Amino acid sequence: MPVYSDSHAHLTMDRFDDDRDLVIARAIDAGVRQMITVSSYIGDAGRCAELAARHPALHFTAGVHPHEARYWNAAVKSEVRDAAGRPKAVAIGEIGLDYHYDHSPRPAQREVFRAQIAMARELRLPIVVHTREAWDDTLEILDQEGARDIGGVFHCFSGGVSEARRCLDLGFYLSFAGPVTFKSAGPIAEAAAFVPLDHLLTETDAPFLTPHPHRGQRNEPSHVLLVTARIAALRGASPEAIGEAATANLRAAFRISAEPGRL
Repeated sequence: MPVYSDSHAHLTMDRFDDDRDLVIARAIDAGVRQMITVSSYIGDAGRCAELAARHPALHFTAGVHPHEARYWNAAVKSEVRDAAGRPKAVAIGEIGLDYHYDHSPRPAQREVFRAQIAMARELRLPIVVHTREAWDDTLEILDQEGARDIGGVFHCFSGGVSEARRCLDLGFYLSFAGPVTFKSAGPIAEAAAFVPLDHLLTETDAPFLTPHPHRGQRNEPSHVLLVTARIAALRGASPEAIGEAATANLRAAFRISAEPGRL
């Protein structure tokens, strides 16, 4: 059976409360062998840990999104650190900068981004990076804070080939989500065709960013097959080859052992 993976989903969000286990089972039935559930808000990492503990295909991350940087304090830092020490925690994330919405002041975003990179370095964990309309500051902070030493993933990659080169120069993986399937994909599609196969990941960002042709509906991990198929078409490869490569890359990026008898 073909092998696929979802490197970034928010499976603890309330939009999955009615059918969470069915959503996960549907993904597994479709061939999705690895999923990373990413903490969605302050206080959520514990729920992610509990969900991952119940499902062999799941691992999780702990971190504070740039939208919530204004709430960062000693207690929140301790909560993230504690969650990152629980079984099946694989990264600090998602962390970064978002200058589109500016839900937190930009100085606070930058400060909290630096603090969480430092925590990841201390814990020897990779990071999951969110960046929106903040490429220069994001890449400068990653370089200054020594993020190349721990590595990580640019989630829902939204740049073009130029930004992809800069991310790859830091040793990071690039993860593509539903927008690569949109008619407006443009530079994102070019980046998906450009990135070396050994640094490419696939994701859904579920319940957000549902790929074509299901836009407007709730997203879920099984839809990563649509993302994978689009990337395969852009690269002149088979979806199965892209799925297998992305799954191997996910396990390398997050240092997850392959399942017995699997890829």
